[in-house]
Amino acid sequence: MTDTNDRVIAPEEAADDKTLDLTLRPKKLSEFVGQDNIKKNLRIFLGAAQGRNEAIEHVLLYGSPGLGKTTLAHVIANELNANIRVTSGPAIEKSGDLAAILTNLNAGDILFIDEIHRLNKTIEEILYPAMEDYALDIIIGKGPSARTLRLDLPRFTIIGATTKISLLSSPLRDRFGMTYHLDFYQNLDIKKIIERSARILNISLPAEPAEEIAKRSRRTPRVANRLLKRVRDYCQVEGDGRLNLNHCLEAFNLLEVDELGLDWIDRKILEVIIDKFNGGPVGLSAIAASTAEDIATVEEVYEPYLMQLGFLDRTPRGRVATDTAYKHLGRKKSGAE
Repeated sequence: MTDTNDRVIAPEEAADDKTLDLTLRPKKLSEFVGQDNIKKNLRIFLGAAQGRNEAIEHVLLYGSPGLGKTTLAHVIANELNANIRVTSGPAIEKSGDLAAILTNLNAGDILFIDEIHRLNKTIEEILYPAMEDYALDIIIGKGPSARTLRLDLPRFTIIGATTKISLLSSPLRDRFGMTYHLDFYQNLDIKKIIERSARILNISLPAEPAEEIAKRSRRTPRVANRLLKRVRDYCQVEGDGRLNLNHCLEAFNLLEVDELGLDWIDRKILEVIIDKFNGGPVGLSAIAASTAEDIATVEEVYEPYLMQLGFLDRTPRGRVATDTAYKHLGRKKSGAE
């Protein structure tokens, strides 16, 4: 079974991405590339709150991994000159953990909760009055003598981030005043992100290598920055340190990442469907067994990008490889001329 975190094109954050992400993270909306509609809405939203000298409403950001939800939360805090506290759903295990965080916030502070869909129900119920009424209900004592003490909280803002908005309960989702969906980026925006990253990292990046990296980045900034780093390393060791097109292509051959950002695992899934099951339809469990991958990993990690490219269709009878997939792999359908 493959460790998806080892894939160079995996959108999830790897351990060695953290320092790079912090270095390359935009500080202001003007530096944030892509997501133009969200930026336009945020300028109005933030400007209006600042004009009234109020804390902004709670914000929910959702979308696939690596698209910039954490970055956008920090950009919002910077635009407001606000302090930001960062935590995650799994890190808040007890009601006392949440109480400690909330009671240490000041007026105008931002609390960023990553993976907010992983908050347990007990924590959610404490969060409701905190978000709606800026109050924290604490239960003192046990049994018949127990009583509730309500503490007033300063007007703060929660920014929640999730890759799975469907797992958020309706009461929690309804308490967010603004909800933004981060979509996959256009290649032109990815190229701008790579060029900006290269300038920060002091890398001389000609147009052609930048375009090649952008094409293979799966329309995801985190993947783009990781590929830029891997190509830079290859050119430093195997070349003269300068990024040129030939060395760039050699690096991608070594990484087994093709011109559409597919790696060997993506191609293996398509090859299994086409070669072993005659293009499908084939059940998810059969694909997982044939590729030695977990069913959930195939469905949640590999399938979305293959479907986005139009290489895979989901039908009531199973998965089907499309004509585009056949063409990409250089295969011919059975019976085709």
